Amino acid sequence: MAKRALITGITGQDGSYLAEFLLNRGYEVFGMTRRSSTNSFDRISHIIDRITLLSGDLLDEHSLATAIRESQPDEIYNLAAQSFVPTSWAQPVLTAEFTAVGVSRLLEAMRAVKPDARFYQASSSEMFGKVQETPQTERTPFYPRSPYGVSKVFGHWITVNYRESYGLFACSGILFNHESERRGLEFVSRKVTDGAARIKLGRATRLALGNLDAQRDWGYAPDYVRAMWLMLQHETPDDYVVATGVTRTVRELVAVAFEHVGLNWEKYVDVDPKLIRPAEVDVLVGDASKARRVLGWQPTVSFEAMIGKMVEADLARYTRNGP
Repeated sequence: MAKRALITGITGQDGSYLAEFLLNRGYEVFGMTRRSSTNSFDRISHIIDRITLLSGDLLDEHSLATAIRESQPDEIYNLAAQSFVPTSWAQPVLTAEFTAVGVSRLLEAMRAVKPDARFYQASSSEMFGKVQETPQTERTPFYPRSPYGVSKVFGHWITVNYRESYGLFACSGILFNHESERRGLEFVSRKVTDGAARIKLGRATRLALGNLDAQRDWGYAPDYVRAMWLMLQHETPDDYVVATGVTRTVRELVAVAFEHVGLNWEKYVDVDPKLIRPAEVDVLVGDASKARRVLGWQPTVSFEAMIGKMVEADLARYTRNGP
C-alpha cells in the first residue's frame, strides 16, 4: 500500500519539489493550501492532477486537524510559513502567528488525530543569525536577527519539545539557503538571475541590490528536499543541518549570473542603502557532516550550475512571453 504524505506549503519552491520527489517514489501526496483570492499554483501546475489539495490554514487548528483526518498521512512536512525575511520586519506579529505558533497548532492537531505520523519541521539557518561559531552545526547556539529568525527558533524548539514530551517522531531540518528556478522573485538569488536575464535581453538597464558583502551558504532546492525525506526514513527522529559548507558573497552570486550571459556586472549593478536590513546577518555557513554521516546525504548540484539553471529559466521565460 502506498505511503501517504501531507505537505503544508505545497505551492512554494520546496513544497513543489518535495511533492514531485514523493510522487516519483509512489507516494499518495496531499497538499494543504490556504483559501485565497489569488492562489498561485504555478509551481505545481504540472502535477496538480496527481495530488490532492486540501484546505487548511496554520492560523486555524481545526482546519489542520480536518486536513490530517482526511489525508491520514504517514508523513507530515510543515513547509508553510511567512518565509521572506524583510516582510517579517513589516509584519512581525503575523510572521510569529504563522511561522512560530502555527507549528504548535499543527503538532497539536497531529497529536490529536494521527500521533503515529512522522513530522518534519522546516527550520532555518536564519535561527543562527549573529553567529556564535563558524561553521554552524546542530549544537551551535541560536541568535536570530529578524522576526522571521525568532519565529523559526520557536518552531524548532516546540518540535523538539513535542518529540521529547510526547514521543512523537518529529524532526527539524536546519536548512541553509537553497535556491532554484522556482525561487520567488523577492529573494536575492532570483532577483539577481532575473535582473541579469532582463538586462541581457534589453528589458532593463540597472539592477539595485543591498549588502553585496553578505555571505551565504547556497545549495540547490531539489537536493535539500531529498534530505527532508531521508530524515523521516531514519529509525530515530533527530535534527540535522543541511548545507553545502561553502560560503559565497552576494557579489559572487552576481558575478556568476552576469558572466553566464556574457556581461560585466559592475556596469549594471547599484547598491541601494534602503535594501539593507535593520540587523544584517553577515556570514552563514553550515556543517552538514551529521546529515552526511547518518543519512548518507550530500549535495549534487554546484553553485555555478544552480545559478546557470536559474538564469536560463529566466531567459526562457522572457523569451517565451515576448516583449
